[in-house]
Amino acid sequence: MQKIKSLMTRQGLKSPPESLSDLGAFESLRVPGKEEFRELREQPSDPQAEQELINSIEQVYFSADPFDIVQYELEKLPPVLNLQELEEYRDKLKRQQAAVSKKVADLILEKQPAYVKELERVTSLQTGLQLAAVICTNGRRHLNIAKEGFTQASLGLLANQRKRQLLIGLLKSLRTIKTLQRTDVRLSEMLEEEDYPGAIQLCLECQKAASTFKHYSCISELNSKLQDTLEQIEEQLDVALSKICKNFDINHYTKVQQAYRLLGKTQTAMDQLHMHFTQAIHNTVFQVVLGYVELCAGNTDTKFQKLQYKDLCTHVTPDSYIPCLADLCKALWEVMLSYYRTMEWHEKHDSEDAAPASEGSNVMSTEETNFDRGYVKKKLEHGLTRIWQDVQLKVKTYLLGTDLSIFKYDDFIFVLDIVSRLMQVGEEFCGSKSEVLQESIRKQSINYFKNHHRIRLDELRMFLENETWELCPVKSNFSILQLHEFKFLEQSRSPSVSPSKQPSATSSKPVTLFEQYCSSGNPFEIQANHKDEETEDVLASNGYESDEQEKSAYQEYDSDSDVPEELKRDYVDEQTGDVPVKSVSRETLKSRKKSDYSLNKVNAPILTNTTLNVIRLVGKYMQMMNILKPIAFDVIHFMSQLFDYYLYAIYTFFGRNDSLESTGLGLSSSRLRTTLNRIQESLIDLEGSADPTATLTAAEERKEKVPSPHLNQLVILTSGDTLYGLAERVVATESLVFLAEQFEFLQPHLDAVMPAAKKPFLQQFYSQTVSTASELRKPIYWIVAGKAIDYEQMLLLMTNVKWDVKEIMSQHNIYVDALLKEFEQFNKRLNEVTKRVRIPLPVSNILWEHCIRLANRTIVEGYANVKKCSNEGRALMQLDFQQFLIKLEKLTDIRPIPDKEFVETYIKAYYLTENDMERWIKEHREYSTKQLTNLVNVCLGSHINKKARQKLLAAIDDIDRPKR
Repeated sequence: MQKIKSLMTRQGLKSPPESLSDLGAFESLRVPGKEEFRELREQPSDPQAEQELINSIEQVYFSADPFDIVQYELEKLPPVLNLQELEEYRDKLKRQQAAVSKKVADLILEKQPAYVKELERVTSLQTGLQLAAVICTNGRRHLNIAKEGFTQASLGLLANQRKRQLLIGLLKSLRTIKTLQRTDVRLSEMLEEEDYPGAIQLCLECQKAASTFKHYSCISELNSKLQDTLEQIEEQLDVALSKICKNFDINHYTKVQQAYRLLGKTQTAMDQLHMHFTQAIHNTVFQVVLGYVELCAGNTDTKFQKLQYKDLCTHVTPDSYIPCLADLCKALWEVMLSYYRTMEWHEKHDSEDAAPASEGSNVMSTEETNFDRGYVKKKLEHGLTRIWQDVQLKVKTYLLGTDLSIFKYDDFIFVLDIVSRLMQVGEEFCGSKSEVLQESIRKQSINYFKNHHRIRLDELRMFLENETWELCPVKSNFSILQLHEFKFLEQSRSPSVSPSKQPSATSSKPVTLFEQYCSSGNPFEIQANHKDEETEDVLASNGYESDEQEKSAYQEYDSDSDVPEELKRDYVDEQTGDVPVKSVSRETLKSRKKSDYSLNKVNAPILTNTTLNVIRLVGKYMQMMNILKPIAFDVIHFMSQLFDYYLYAIYTFFGRNDSLESTGLGLSSSRLRTTLNRIQESLIDLEGSADPTATLTAAEERKEKVPSPHLNQLVILTSGDTLYGLAERVVATESLVFLAEQFEFLQPHLDAVMPAAKKPFLQQFYSQTVSTASELRKPIYWIVAGKAIDYEQMLLLMTNVKWDVKEIMSQHNIYVDALLKEFEQFNKRLNEVTKRVRIPLPVSNILWEHCIRLANRTIVEGYANVKKCSNEGRALMQLDFQQFLIKLEKLTDIRPIPDKEFVETYIKAYYLTENDMERWIKEHREYSTKQLTNLVNVCLGSHINKKARQKLLAAIDDIDRPKR
């Protein structure tokens, strides 16, 4: 019945879950036979009506719960029975039964083929089961035979062999566990040997082995111990990584990197490395400064260790400041060099590991490796700037801890040199321009240099006021490049490094400091001993038998001379080069005169001790300028003031004469006068020099100016025997010309470091100041020429000559002989001067030119004093002048004779007619009004009448009127 129910369900019939077996309760309900099935199927049917009948069956008949159908139907009967209704209800039940029976019959017939097929399959299965029973029977029979064929001993051997194999595996496991238990000893040994990769590899292998035997209870404790050991290895690995920061060792760093790679912490290692570098910079500078502070304090007080680095820097004493700075830079160099070599290591190994990755499972590993490599590269590149910034801040803090103005100039230059070299290191390290250090040192340098320059100007004034203008005898091949202050000009080097400290280059290709000192050495070590290598050989042989005698002469001069203490320099300082000024005493100069050194025969430069001092100052100024280019303009400006003051002093001492300009000869050019006026207004403190009791406020306003210098009283410029100090004048003037030549020589070097915006100042300085130095010769030597010849005596002699003679004379007048005698005496005294100092040819020519020019103008002046003159008298004038020229040409080689036409033209003007003379007067304005007027008056009566005279005098008055 259940099968019938399932068939009805699969056919889509509405079949409540009931058991059709309960239908047996109905007596009339039975399963129809085949004939009945056939009858039922043959009966006409209405499927829709039949389905409605089936649907009309009450649900209780489909229920799975058993119940009494008869009892159920009887209980449904009404209390009062109606036969007709009962029959109708009975017919209804029969129809429902018939519909269900027909439906069941249809389903049975429909599923009959499947039933037959399934029955065949069951039959086949039954046959297979019978065959299996036969096989099992045979198998059991054979097993019984096998059991009877093998003995119990054979099976025992097999069992023992299996047990033996199990025990061997167990023994191997126990030995492995024993090895694991003893691993910590080997790990400790490997850590002591700094074999970090091996230790980590061993530890990881032990952890892997321990995980294999984790089922043993003793392994759990070992796992914990191995984890602790691995953490300990990482700690020691971090300590080993920190050692790289101060002393990079390629083997050590390779082991550390391999160890971190095994741990898979390459990025972490790089983060830790940068942290260690930052810490190393702080610890290094602190320990260096602390060491010097405690050393100078002389005790072991621990209070300094508790100070901040900034406060600790203020306790560095001036004596230990420079050594501490040098050691500080050395230590920082070691840190930066370690970082530089670290980057080199990574670049080298990245290129070696850049081989293409293999296919398959290594692709992901290669991508991860490339990512780590890129991270490390970016981290290292970013760390360059970060580390250099930390270094700059530490050095800047140290520099600000002490006032640099307390140091001497050489020490200050030394400080700048160290800092400059450090800035070069930084530029090569990361390409940075060192803005932090540069701005800090620039401010201090300008303030220091202003004060230093002011002191040097005052010192220069004292030198000038104590200068006796004796010749400083240098060798004939003397060059400023021989002075150690200018040694840097001969070296091919970076301009940012101090010129006196650069080692000689070994190749034409520029080598960076990191390449030069990568393996050994330190760029800051050459500072200490380089001075000993600086020697000079510029002074000429002086005839001393030994250095002790020369040293004695210097010491005698220092004890007896009245030169201020600031101007004295001893012999030892000269040899070491520690003092910028190297003076030569007057006694030494006298000794030189007695030696085989002949000044008038050797073409040596003419300069003084003061000139040499100024040149040395210029060299030191250029050193600072090359060390710190941002202050180049300020330094060049101060250098120009040194030259300005020297030029102004020479002019004040030897060239100032108010009567010079009244000559009308143009001895001082407009450019020279403009230059002198500019110097006087911008640099010379006229009030301070005239009024030493000036108020403090006025002194503050004039702090940028220097008092005008005064000539040393020992310099005599009024003696005719010395040609009015001609030797001193020559030494002074020519030393200025030599100084100007040196400035011209240095112009390309100054132009190279001068900022482009400030170059017009440099060009103006050279064109308007330096180039005017030689122009001072004329006014200075004019004073000598004006006093060397007694022109007044010649005028007196000329007044005694009678010029209105009636016959032509054949003998010249006596004043010509007197004038020639004066020139001979001048020539003799000039030769005497050349025994003291060499007189250059341009100077000799200027002297002779001035003397001859003054003599010729005196002759014209004498002719202009004549009251009466005849034609014969004019001829006598020509005779006298020609005799003078003939004799003069034998005394001097100067050609043509200066102002020769000036005299001849004036003499010949006597013969001009009225109209020609008027035109001549207008064209020759070089003659004075007195000379022109006398010419007209003398001509009166001979060939010019009074009317013409009045006309000519009026023309002369017109010419003279603008001059008034």
